[in-house]
Amino acid sequence: MEKARKAFIERKTSETNISLELNIDGKGEYNNDTGIPFFDHMLDLLSKHSLIDLKISAKGDLDVDYHHLVEDIGIVFGSALNEALGERKGINRYGFWVLPMDEAQAQSEVCLDLGGRPFFVYTMEHNQKYIRDFDVTILKHFWRSFADTARMNLHIELKFGEDLHHCIEATFKAVARALRMACSTDPRILDQVPSSKGRLGA
Repeated sequence: MEKARKAFIERKTSETNISLELNIDGKGEYNNDTGIPFFDHMLDLLSKHSLIDLKISAKGDLDVDYHHLVEDIGIVFGSALNEALGERKGINRYGFWVLPMDEAQAQSEVCLDLGGRPFFVYTMEHNQKYIRDFDVTILKHFWRSFADTARMNLHIELKFGEDLHHCIEATFKAVARALRMACSTDPRILDQVPSSKGRLGA
C-alpha cells in the first residue's frame, strides 16, 4: 500500500505561531486562517487549483508588519510539501503553466522542478504595490521561502497585467497548476526516482 502523501507541521517563534496540514492527493479542500484576508484568498486559490488539501492556522505580530507571518508561512508550507513528497519516487518532477486572467489582461508564467535543488527567480513588475493594506512585494519572500524549504527550483514571471489583484491571483493559480502537474505520479515509474543520477538534489 502506498504511503499517504500528507504532512502536518507546527512552527512557533517569538514572532509567529503556525500549524499547517496538507494532503498532496486531495481534492483542493481548504481552511486557511492567517488573519490576512487577501493572503487567505490567495492560499485558498492555490489549494483549489493544485488539488492539494490545505489547512493553515497562523497568528503573528501583524501589528508590526505582515512580513514575518507571510514569510514564515512560506517556510512551513515548503517544509510540509517536502515532507509529504518523501523520496519523490514516481513523480513527474517538472511542472509549468501559463495562465491568463482575461478581464485584467494579466498573464502569469510559471515553471518548476521538484528535483531537490532550490533555486528561485521572480519577475513581477507593477506600478502598484498595495492591495488595500497588503504590500504585495512581501510575496517574493513567501515564494522564496517556499521554494527553499520545498527543495524546489521555482520560476515565476508576470508577462503582462493591469489589475494588481488579478496579476497576483494569476500567479498563485499558475503555481498551483504547475504543482499539480509536477506532483502527479506516473504509474510506469512508481519505484523510480525521476533522475538519471538515481537520486535527487545531487
